[in-house]
Amino acid sequence: MPDTRVSPVRGVAAAALTMVLALAGCGSGGDTDASPKGSTTARSGKDAVELPPLHADFDYQIGGAYPPPAGVRVVSRDRAASPAPGLYNVCYVNAFQAQPQERGQWPADLLLRDTRGKVVVDEDWDEALLDIRTPAKRERVAERVGRWIDDCADKGFDAVEPDNYDSYTRSNRLLTADDATAFITLLSAHAHARNLAIGQKNAVELAGVRARTGLDFAVAEECGEYDECGEYAKAFHDRVLVVEYTDSGLRRARSGYGDRLSIVRRDVLVSTPDSADYVRRTR
Repeated sequence: MPDTRVSPVRGVAAAALTMVLALAGCGSGGDTDASPKGSTTARSGKDAVELPPLHADFDYQIGGAYPPPAGVRVVSRDRAASPAPGLYNVCYVNAFQAQPQERGQWPADLLLRDTRGKVVVDEDWDEALLDIRTPAKRERVAERVGRWIDDCADKGFDAVEPDNYDSYTRSNRLLTADDATAFITLLSAHAHARNLAIGQKNAVELAGVRARTGLDFAVAEECGEYDECGEYAKAFHDRVLVVEYTDSGLRRARSGYGDRLSIVRRDVLVSTPDSADYVRRTR
């Protein structure tokens, strides 16, 4: 069934972590964009991966698919849905956490556990965190998520959006940023092998290492609300899909980046138009 949750930005970036990662990037010669700002493709081996268009009308439909409003060029939908014909389609997958209805489908040893053996849960969404602490476990989790990515490719999506990149910040320090970046690098390689672009979902503190991880664009929730859009814009050369959940966030995002980024205001449940909760605005 379609995913009906959104992982809101936690708002407070880890400044010390950002500095460490920035220094690491400098030490390795720095992270540079894989393609020029105006380019629509990024190279992965012999194949070209199509990137989302810059500053395009965008709709975020991960709570349920519906006919996109007139003028929309980019849409993100849950992996259980089908792409919208004729548009640039992003496929949402919950890659770092197990949704409640799917927790039992994961091997018990791939659920992150604390020192008492208790599963670590993202309390906001009742989702178990996945254990990506070792190369072997990362490979096993990536193999399962890779099957979802394959399904996205087979359906005709253009890109994939792996959610909860920032789950390490909710792991009680059991997971690290290095664990997260190592895992997303595996997903990037798999997506590119299937000719899909791959987006960084939130985790603004990791935006500076995007070239090292193979990420092509960003999906940023509430970057206007928390004054983070500039960091994403710089790291991804304006190839950023912005989702705001408040009117104030929309105003802030548009005031600073309305002529550069793809920005939409949605309701926090990402409802369909037949719901009383439905909100979609771009102004």
